[in-house]
Amino acid sequence: MISIPATAMVLAAGLGTRLRPLTEHTPKPLIKVAGQTLLDRCLDRLVEAGVQRAVVNIHWLGQQIRDHLASRRDIEIVISDESDLLLETGGGIAKALPLLGDAPFISVNADLIWRDAVSGGNSLRQLAMAFDQNAMDALLLLQPREKATGHNGAGDFNLAPSGQLSRRGEASQAAFVYTGVQILQPRLFTGSPAGAFSLNLLYDRAIAAGRLYGLPHQGDWVDVGSPAGLAAAEAMFNGERD
Repeated sequence: MISIPATAMVLAAGLGTRLRPLTEHTPKPLIKVAGQTLLDRCLDRLVEAGVQRAVVNIHWLGQQIRDHLASRRDIEIVISDESDLLLETGGGIAKALPLLGDAPFISVNADLIWRDAVSGGNSLRQLAMAFDQNAMDALLLLQPREKATGHNGAGDFNLAPSGQLSRRGEASQAAFVYTGVQILQPRLFTGSPAGAFSLNLLYDRAIAAGRLYGLPHQGDWVDVGSPAGLAAAEAMFNGERD
């Protein structure tokens, strides 16, 4: 039986600068794709997998997110307020650790859409099944670079047969893009800096210890952080209705 983490961290505090002017008066997680907010799509995926509790961090126009989430009854919502200081990915999770508990937890960025292939199974459950607490500090869901919609970069990681991750380094490209979906151990944050910092700092430390792993995703993934990504996501769902 798969033991899905009971708690998830939803990173929803970003400024959404690449989506301006849409995000001047609406926080990025509340931007709608095919009639539903990015944040609700993310929470729906967590509920579908069996997650019971979501810690959502807020910063830009955070009261709008608070008000929006007040109507959700299918998952417990806890707010981690970063209104005074945006803490980036690593700092935001570090601040929320007292709310997340001592067990491994799912972490999801709120500015993406992922859909699992019909034959691929539920990706969050697959992550939970593959996660080995003894060997891993983090297990990242990866998208093959050539199938990463809305992402024009050179890729983030290469994946060894063991599942361990390495950086692109001096190579021109890497095979996989990090999707923004992962399972993390609280111990990954031991000795982390105070204040704002990127999760990449902790990823590099985990790579050096041989404790950063990845799992390829089977299905669609869209980075909705840019106008092009937003248009691609709209087209994907509009295609479903045709």
